[in-house]
Amino acid sequence: MSATPRRRRLQQNRVLWLLDRLERMPQADPVIDRLQTGVRSLPLGPVRDVLHGRWLGHPAHPLMVQVPIGSWLSAAVLDTRPGRSREAGLLVGVGLAAAAPSALAGAVDWAELHREQARVGLVHAAANWAAVGLYATSLACRLKGRTAAGRVYGFLGLTAVGLGGMLGGHLAYRQASGANHAEEVPHVVREGWHRIGAVAEFPVGRLVRRLVDDVPVLVYRASGGTIHALAERCSHLAGPLSEGTVTDGCVQCPWHGSVFRLSDGWNVRGPATAPQPAFDTRIIDGHVEVRLRRDARADGGQAASERVHEHT
Repeated sequence: MSATPRRRRLQQNRVLWLLDRLERMPQADPVIDRLQTGVRSLPLGPVRDVLHGRWLGHPAHPLMVQVPIGSWLSAAVLDTRPGRSREAGLLVGVGLAAAAPSALAGAVDWAELHREQARVGLVHAAANWAAVGLYATSLACRLKGRTAAGRVYGFLGLTAVGLGGMLGGHLAYRQASGANHAEEVPHVVREGWHRIGAVAEFPVGRLVRRLVDDVPVLVYRASGGTIHALAERCSHLAGPLSEGTVTDGCVQCPWHGSVFRLSDGWNVRGPATAPQPAFDTRIIDGHVEVRLRRDARADGGQAASERVHEHT
């Protein structure tokens, strides 16, 4: 009675062990470096942010892959029914047409990942490209009248898609590759004002890091005296914004280049798809205080930080 549950636990642990080992394998790192450099150099312009999903508020790749996966799964269902090979072939073709933009969206996200994530992502991409090759062969067989072979290649392609999906789930949920890494800030920072230091501790034009309820906060004192404060860990992959650079009222993450507006945390450029939580600021008795801005909606730059005159 107890042997079967033990076997199931061992199987689960074995899968996790294999995935964790994949994360630590450096053999493909030279290939990863070349491929990531190549993807970053593609002249995509503003299309890059569209592919990242900045307009959507989260990565677009998981949404886009629903078309090829759904088409191919539907084709597999039809392949189990007699006389539906023509319709199944049409769905295989739809899936192949949708695979290219889905793969491009995945590639631009993958090019900005940590090394451990990129290792899993490379195998994820390889499984998906194997699926594309198998489905292309399946379609070619169907067009030549070799229906039985087309079905076999289709089912093999679906198997490869399943493997790629499992690795994609590991990337998204175990490795948090597309998650908002600033999401917990409103749940951790207490309501109300928090004193973070004397005004003199925040030199004009410098990025300063402080802690509020154990949450790192980026503080920037502009030349006009306005003090801005944002969550310091980049929403993309938790990069240290306090080590970034400030240009035109925006801070750029030093890790992957995401750009956030200091006035309200809005992500004006990816790969970040979520804005930074912003803080209101004020000066009381020569000290800077911050309060998490609970209404985090961007408003075109009108939500300037509150600044209260210093009291003696």
